[in-house]
Amino acid sequence: MARKLRIEYPGAVYHVISRGNRQESIYRDDRDREVFLKTLGEACKKTGWRVHSFVLMGNHFHLLLETPEANLSDGMKWLQGTYTQRFNSRHRVWGHLFQGRYKALNVADDGQYFQAVSTYIHLNPIRAKLVKCEAGALKKFRWSSYPEYLKLPRKRPAWLETRRVLGGLGIGQDNALARRGIESWTDSRVVECSAEPPAEMAAIWRNIRRGWYLGDSSFKETLLDCLEGRGRIKRDSNDGDAVRAHDERAAESLLASTWKLLGIDPAKLAGMPKGAPAKVVLAWWLRKQTTVSRQWIAERLNMGHPTRVTASVTAVNQAKKGVLATLRRKLPK
Repeated sequence: MARKLRIEYPGAVYHVISRGNRQESIYRDDRDREVFLKTLGEACKKTGWRVHSFVLMGNHFHLLLETPEANLSDGMKWLQGTYTQRFNSRHRVWGHLFQGRYKALNVADDGQYFQAVSTYIHLNPIRAKLVKCEAGALKKFRWSSYPEYLKLPRKRPAWLETRRVLGGLGIGQDNALARRGIESWTDSRVVECSAEPPAEMAAIWRNIRRGWYLGDSSFKETLLDCLEGRGRIKRDSNDGDAVRAHDERAAESLLASTWKLLGIDPAKLAGMPKGAPAKVVLAWWLRKQTTVSRQWIAERLNMGHPTRVTASVTAVNQAKKGVLATLRRKLPK
């Protein structure tokens, strides 16, 4: 299984989810939850993190987290390791508390996406049926940043940043009116949870649950640039969807530089025979130079079944003379 991606750069924003080992609880009582929040506050002080939203569930937690420095992995290692030590010491147990890998979804630096992830996090107790699905019920759940948003600023944790989420809702001031505004907004989302969410919200929530980033196409391009090393990045692992997107873009770039060399007009590609020599050589070239799948190559070159790509690789490798060998020599060494 592909490991989760870590794209780190100064100012990055993440939706972080970490679960208990073997899906077991990471909090046995409210004292554990208090210890975790205290540890989170210490992590923020050490790393400069800004937490915009959080919720503590039974066997996992969610954070909407901003890292002014590129230090997500280092900070998470300290947070989870320190809390594990404190949990084990308190309960006189030993061993791992968290799963080996946490999920970190890159979130675009945009009020819309901040608001979407924050709302998703705050509604977790509703979806888990820990509180009733009715207006006003959610603020009674103590272990979330949502009730903190409804307090006076001086009564909130110093490490909780609220301005950007409020800004995503069009609320410019952190005052009594703002608190009523976010309460009204959240209550309306709670009511929607009792039925199917609106199509637009459902699409965003699918990306939050299963995607590797949340943002528009330009944000995706920025992350792909990071994968290619053109951005400031610390990458320590791979994620299937993210790397696949990167590899497909690399393949498209290779195609753009190769069409003319093989005498192919991309606009006429579909009308060419599936086994045209130029297609065969290009399929061999893509397999040699990239990691895109046979399925992708077959669909992109209109070659039919992916087995044609396999046959193309064999044919070009064995070609000593003839049209395939001639076309192959036209490609860069």
